[in-house]
Amino acid sequence: MTNLIKRFVEDESGATAIEYGLIAGLISVAIIAILTTMGGSLSGIFNTINTELGKVKAPAGG
Repeated sequence: MTNLIKRFVEDESGATAIEYGLIAGLISVAIIAILTTMGGSLSGIFNTINTELGKVKAPAGG
């Protein structure tokens, strides 16, 4: 029984998975913060592109 408890305490394989999970979570939060901050300017850029593309005439003959 003591051997089982000792192996459980010394096992670090789960800690690595938790660390990767925390890193992925922090990256997700950073991406969301950046997109929220830049969302208005990106929307303006895409609206301008859409307006300019709407001015282009399609070639005749389909």
